[in-house]
Amino acid sequence: MLAEKKIELIKKFAMHGSDTGSSEVQIALLSERVGELTEHMKGNPNDHHSRRGLLKLVSRRRRLLNYLKNNEFDRYKNIVSQLGLRK
Repeated sequence: MLAEKKIELIKKFAMHGSDTGSSEVQIALLSERVGELTEHMKGNPNDHHSRRGLLKLVSRRRRLLNYLKNNEFDRYKNIVSQLGLRK
């Protein structure tokens, strides 16, 4: 992921000026990396090391989403709608 894209995502999902570790920011960054790895896997279907990394990223994102859903449902709905993760 390019540094400019990362900074843009952090600014978009940050809750305050110096926020880089909130659940929303982490989910947005993980979603970007998942998208990049998904594109990589389309061209390289036998890259099993990248597949494992992709599954780990999806799992980490799922755990963060479950945390938000259980503790702060309005923030969960907001991030899911902004990223278009659920239908």
